[in-house]
Amino acid sequence: MMPVFRKKWKIMFGLCALALPLMAGVPAYADGDPLNGGDDDDTDAHQASSMHNLAGKLPLPRAHKDFSKYRFVPPGDRAVEQPDTNRLLFWTKDGQPDGYAQRSGSSVIYYNAQGQAVRVQRLTAQEMND
Repeated sequence: MMPVFRKKWKIMFGLCALALPLMAGVPAYADGDPLNGGDDDDTDAHQASSMHNLAGKLPLPRAHKDFSKYRFVPPGDRAVEQPDTNRLLFWTKDGQPDGYAQRSGSSVIYYNAQGQAVRVQRLTAQEMND
């Protein structure tokens, strides 16, 4: 008799586990809900943001780094800051990557487009404290 009793409760628990999410989702499909295809007569109501609008404005603060210590920029290139990776990218006027600079310890290392180190700038004690 005991094994039948256990099976019955397992089946009842399984049915409840399946039915609970369905019952919790019923109020979300109300007739007047504009997000689910219903008509909303109140035109002054707050419009919900779409995923495209939310993706354009991330709530995270932008990273900020001070790249004023990086003294060398290849002639004719423009520098693009990449603060999240602590790098300064160099691009030619044609839009081709021309290398990058990255701080490593007490120096700034400049790399060419192939990733080879071409210049090392040692930072002074005052620049390290800033």
